[in-house]
Amino acid sequence: MIRPRRSLLFMPGSNARALEKGRNLPADGLILDLEDSVAPDAKAAAREQIAKAVAADGYGKRELLIRINSLDTPWWSDDVAMAGRTATDGILVPKVSTVEDLRMVTSRLAEVGADPALKVWAMIETARAVLDADRLAATVHEEGSRLAGFVFGPNDISRETRIRMLPGRATMLPMISHCILATRAHGLEILDGPYSDFANADGFSQECIQARDLGFDGKTLIHPGQIDACNAIFTPPAAEVAEARKIIAAFELPENASRGAIQIDGRMVERLHAEMARRTIAIADAIAAAGK
Repeated sequence: MIRPRRSLLFMPGSNARALEKGRNLPADGLILDLEDSVAPDAKAAAREQIAKAVAADGYGKRELLIRINSLDTPWWSDDVAMAGRTATDGILVPKVSTVEDLRMVTSRLAEVGADPALKVWAMIETARAVLDADRLAATVHEEGSRLAGFVFGPNDISRETRIRMLPGRATMLPMISHCILATRAHGLEILDGPYSDFANADGFSQECIQARDLGFDGKTLIHPGQIDACNAIFTPPAAEVAEARKIIAAFELPENASRGAIQIDGRMVERLHAEMARRTIAIADAIAAAGK
């Protein structure tokens, strides 16, 4: 089943008002955060607060992920235990670098009896993670794997590698493409990282357009004011959906049943375009069904 993931908003788990506000925001998903936005002395309270907020429900069809603390901290195990006992869709693991990192999280979820439907998302934030993106993605084929996809984390990558984050992200495009290829090779999803300058609406829109065209499934956000623009950019345009339906209808005609390529409006269209058209329609229908 295709699920819209145009916009996933980070929300600090230590902020009760933010968690409440999230129930009415038009984001496709929320990432309830226990990591960067929560001070060390507030980790336990934030963990409890997120558990209560999720138990109270009211988030509708929004996808709910919990970002745990990284595996080199004393908090991650308790974070996973809490997340595994809540009715969330998955957990987001920061600073994943090795296959063993993913196996540790999967093992901990099994220990606490987490619902098999709960997924794991890996944040690609280190040089090692980028280099080994294919190995990390390949763990989806292991027995018991819960891996659903990657979230590309440009800020930590920039910090570790000293690669500068410049407008247009030319310096990071090779890494981004490498990670996208790794996910697609193994049938996974991938979300773009956040755009920090939330007051720069034009810059944000340009980065969303770039992310969409590069093949990201959506973008993670740090401010509610970014949601509408992000949703609009990652929503297939009406003309594109109409064209997709025309392609599918043409291939379904009896006279085209055995053809690998047909002519539509003076251009050749292959069956691979029909596959792309089906995904476009599925995304558009899923967005419509969610009422967004």
